[in-house]
Amino acid sequence: MADKQKTLKDVVKLTGIGLHTGEKVNMEICPAPDNHGYKFQRVDVEGEPVIKADVDLVVATDRGTTLEQKGVRVYTTEHVLAALYGMEIDNALIKIDGPEIPIMDGSSWMFIDAIEKVGLVDQESERNYFELTENIPWEDAEKGIEFLAVPDSNYRITVMVDYNSPVLGTQHASMYHIGEFKENISRCRTFVFLRELEFLAKNNLIKGGDLDNAIVLVDRLDISQEELDRLAKLLGKEELKIQFDGIGVLNSSKLKYENEPARHKLLDIVGDLALIGRPLKAHILGARPGHSGNVRFAKVLKDQIKKQEGAGKIFDLTKEPLYNINDIEKLLPHRYPFLLVDKVMEITEDSIVGVKNVTMNEPMFQGHFPGNPVFPGVLQIEATAQVGGIFALSKVDDPELYSTYFMKIDNVKFKQKVLPGDTLVFDLKLITPMRRGLVHMAGKAYVNGKLVMEAEMLAQVIKDRV
Repeated sequence: MADKQKTLKDVVKLTGIGLHTGEKVNMEICPAPDNHGYKFQRVDVEGEPVIKADVDLVVATDRGTTLEQKGVRVYTTEHVLAALYGMEIDNALIKIDGPEIPIMDGSSWMFIDAIEKVGLVDQESERNYFELTENIPWEDAEKGIEFLAVPDSNYRITVMVDYNSPVLGTQHASMYHIGEFKENISRCRTFVFLRELEFLAKNNLIKGGDLDNAIVLVDRLDISQEELDRLAKLLGKEELKIQFDGIGVLNSSKLKYENEPARHKLLDIVGDLALIGRPLKAHILGARPGHSGNVRFAKVLKDQIKKQEGAGKIFDLTKEPLYNINDIEKLLPHRYPFLLVDKVMEITEDSIVGVKNVTMNEPMFQGHFPGNPVFPGVLQIEATAQVGGIFALSKVDDPELYSTYFMKIDNVKFKQKVLPGDTLVFDLKLITPMRRGLVHMAGKAYVNGKLVMEAEMLAQVIKDRV
């Protein structure tokens, strides 16, 4: 069955501190209509401008992913986007009254927990998956960053991190499908090395950093209490009592998983690749990833979407059809000149692919239009309906005793002319399960892989013969 888009049932309200700005911020994650995607709204700025969650709007990736549209910025977007994507929410408006998403506990869990309390709702439109058709490699050899996207029926991620550190060493993390995100990935917190803290503080970052919202990894033994106190003062946390008893984690904050840092890097990939704007079906492999590499690879994938969609949808019409014209005549009552399906290539549990060869010999071209023959749109609809009828009749016993009747047509769009010599390929999918003889399908018609027509239709299969 086709997946429906989802949004929240109600508004989620959260308050926290920005990791880098240190400013208190109130956030509302609001339901949004079909095909809205993810958008941020700065309600503290005049005009309450909206910033789209789009990889093309990323302006900075230093310790977080920053978006900017028309001079207005939103900082540290990755954790809330990972939560939304990980919960398979397609549409949401994120309102904030400050410049930065609150860091909460440094993971995505508190966002997910709040979302689960209000619940989700299915919407009318289908999810528009991006299904990869070829391997897509990318690397930054200078920085040792590597990505590879491989076609897959799920959204799968495999990550390797290597910081050349006695604490972290080489770590791996994996997610076999998006359903694992909540339990296995979402609780994993952001991390930083103790040796990085002074640099970050002097560069006006991590003002909201705390041992409650970040893991501080320590990879040297020669650290004095004086140095720790100086760092605390530099971070504006003089009251914080920092303890350290050897290589490991500051204040002995127990890791949730041995490979929690690697799992958090996977979390960041989910959040950053959400900026592509489409749910993915691909296996993403990342080595030594970070926000900069994630975002640059997201742009590569967005370009791949344009490339694949420009090439159209490919159907193999050379293979043996499932039904030829003689088989079709046994299912459908239509005959010349109104039998508009020549063969059926495949039928699955919820879909069918049928073919119509358009030729100049057909009677409608005597009047539509002489000297400028165009296959009528109404007959494209009828041919689509006949393919849907074949699908419905293939699901019943004794199909010759049934007839299929049109009940409703919705959302019809004609994209380009269909001419004699064209081969129309009809690709139909069930919108809802068949019940009481009702068949509700979304159909698309293609010529040379290009979409020429689409429609939703409802029909009823009735046993009217004995």
